Amino acid sequence: MPFVDAGGTRLFHRFDGSPQRPVLVLSNSLGSDVGMWDAQVPAFAERFRVLRYDSRGHGQSAVPPGPYRIEDLGRDLLALLDALGLERVHFCGLSKGGMVGMWLAVNAPDRVERLVLCNTSAYLGPPELWNARIEAVRQSGMQAVVPQVLERWLTPEFRARAPEVVEKVRRMLLATPPDGYAACATAIRDMDQRESISAIRAPALVVVGARDPSTPPVHGRQIAERIRGSKVVELPAAHLSNVEAADQFTAAVLEFVSA
Repeated sequence: MPFVDAGGTRLFHRFDGSPQRPVLVLSNSLGSDVGMWDAQVPAFAERFRVLRYDSRGHGQSAVPPGPYRIEDLGRDLLALLDALGLERVHFCGLSKGGMVGMWLAVNAPDRVERLVLCNTSAYLGPPELWNARIEAVRQSGMQAVVPQVLERWLTPEFRARAPEVVEKVRRMLLATPPDGYAACATAIRDMDQRESISAIRAPALVVVGARDPSTPPVHGRQIAERIRGSKVVELPAAHLSNVEAADQFTAAVLEFVSA
């Protein structure tokens, strides 16, 4: 079944690839669902058993009452791995997904083989920005923030040359439950992992987008400075580097997790 009870929260998940292969978990950004990884799955599934899941408050997963904490999202993932009998996995998360990955690698280091942190931050202020976005979504729904989010997620050039991809992303955002979006936004607002991530010992790759206004390259480089032995790859993209620079993103992640 594509649903499991993960510590009391019903989570949607799906596998691609052979059950005999090592598992690569993909964790989504705020305002997205498992479809955000569609460009990567064919290549990833040739070498890995790919596990995608919808975070609480997103996609087909449950929307428990908020607010949430990054710890809640991390424990959801641990419960999902336990329910599926997965002891140790490779992990790749983008934005909010990367924040969950940092929490996982700090708090359950024995569960993480290799760690890929994409277009993310260990601390993402200011709180006022998040408060305004949370209030807008609660008052007027997702349509209140979709235009500004698309501008931050994808460069103007990409939006002009790939309107069908932009439309897919727009529909994904609009389909996100407003309560779930707001509760996860609160988790991001209140997160500060700047000190704790220095404990991470898993081999780590940090992917940054050269033109990312949401989590600028300096945020990724600050993460890499704190995780001993980590590497940084910069891609010609805004926030959704796996969408805008899909081929380069896929190649970089595959090279790292296959090492």
